[in-house]
Amino acid sequence: MKYAIIIPDGCADEPQDSLGGKTPLEAAAIPAMDEIARLGVVGRANHVPASLPPGSDVANLSLLGYNPLEHFTGRAPLEAAAQGIELGPDDWAIRCNLVTVENQSMRDFTAGHISTDEARELLATAQEKLGSDVLQFVPGVSYRNLLLYRGAKSKAPFSTDTRATPPHDLTDKSVLDDYPRGPGSALLNKLMSDSVALFADHPVNVRRRAQDKLPATNVWLWGLGRTPKLAPFREIYGLGGAMITAVDLLRGLAALIGWKRIEVPGATGYTDTDYAAKGRYAVEALKENDIVCVHVEATDEASHEGDAAAKIKALEEIDRHIVAPVHAALKQLGDYRILVTPDHPTPLRTKTHSHGAVPLAIAGKGIAPDEFTTYDDRTASRSKLAFDEGWRMMRYFVGKQS
Repeated sequence: MKYAIIIPDGCADEPQDSLGGKTPLEAAAIPAMDEIARLGVVGRANHVPASLPPGSDVANLSLLGYNPLEHFTGRAPLEAAAQGIELGPDDWAIRCNLVTVENQSMRDFTAGHISTDEARELLATAQEKLGSDVLQFVPGVSYRNLLLYRGAKSKAPFSTDTRATPPHDLTDKSVLDDYPRGPGSALLNKLMSDSVALFADHPVNVRRRAQDKLPATNVWLWGLGRTPKLAPFREIYGLGGAMITAVDLLRGLAALIGWKRIEVPGATGYTDTDYAAKGRYAVEALKENDIVCVHVEATDEASHEGDAAAKIKALEEIDRHIVAPVHAALKQLGDYRILVTPDHPTPLRTKTHSHGAVPLAIAGKGIAPDEFTTYDDRTASRSKLAFDEGWRMMRYFVGKQS
């Protein structure tokens, strides 16, 4: 049996006045997703417990079948795993965004989608002036980078009580009340403050301003934690998997649960990603793997920008270029199951992640069709199939009910 999961990140949403009272899923032309709903079942799952922040880290951990209340330790350690960075028992990883803050307001949590090469230049300067053998700035992709605190030489001041706000939760909002708080926050705040002067006249920002691009005004530190202990997916669910994504968070989760990571040329983690390439690589991956997961960040990025048209276009591209060919390939390979679901809602109204259930559709062998024929938020809200503890959905999907 073959299994496929398609994750249109953050696509769950509210009815929009601009869309005639429809949600983006209802407004989008998504015949391939609707076919899965027609052939199978529609339901919903809540992947973020009320006590945890509604981030992609918590939500995707749950979506992949791991109880976040037991296993979640922070976002940054997952991204460190994606880069093959080993964290010792006393080490902490901290997410290090490059952002644009103007007049104490979060103008852009991506610093204008700064390039990876530019980010490397800025982080090299940060390491030279602010880093040490204990504090290590590690470049990632674009605005998504890391800071490592090596605790073997100097005990880390952080704890599970340290709080830091994701910058994507602050888009167009004041940041004054959202700087890090709790144990170790003085160090984080000093690094963030020191980076302002360091970056002000940095050659990268001089060039960006000359090109009418947003500057990276400073680093924003958040998502800190230590490496979680996750049992291999095969050990729990009996299947070997592969992950296709452009986001280090999902790459890291794949590494920690023993899945292969498949890199797709042209996959950007933004709305300009090569959807068709992701679909082609997923079809090929199905031939050699029990379960293939395709994660697409574009829908979430459109939500963060409050762009309903871009969100609908991303959904339609995912449907046409990923869901349709993957489902067609599965039918040719024999017995299969396919799942389409986001990780968490990202409402266009708030431009940030939120708690709440997300719609899911599952079709394939052993799935008796229900009465629903469309895949969308409103339909899912009427279904009796609901996973209040979202991590249990994976057991249903792969047929391990015990």
